[in-house]
Amino acid sequence: MPGPYDDLVDHLVRSSPLSANEATRVVDEVVAYFAEPVPDYVRRRHTELRHRGWHNDRIFTAIAAELPTRRVSPPALSARQLRRIVYG
Repeated sequence: MPGPYDDLVDHLVRSSPLSANEATRVVDEVVAYFAEPVPDYVRRRHTELRHRGWHNDRIFTAIAAELPTRRVSPPALSARQLRRIVYG
């Protein structure tokens, strides 16, 4: 069954030494990383940075700078909305 990122997997296989299985795992990992809910991300990053010996002031400054770079999922679009995007 085709996946939603098959074109990206194919691109990675063509442009890197990754096999199809490795490329699929990489894409799945990246998609999961960027789909992480904000509260989970903040908790995870806080723990990671604490383990590096950082203090809260520095941690929260870093997390605040990172949050705007996170992927934001768009709202679900109907077929009509998609058509309007394509055809105006």
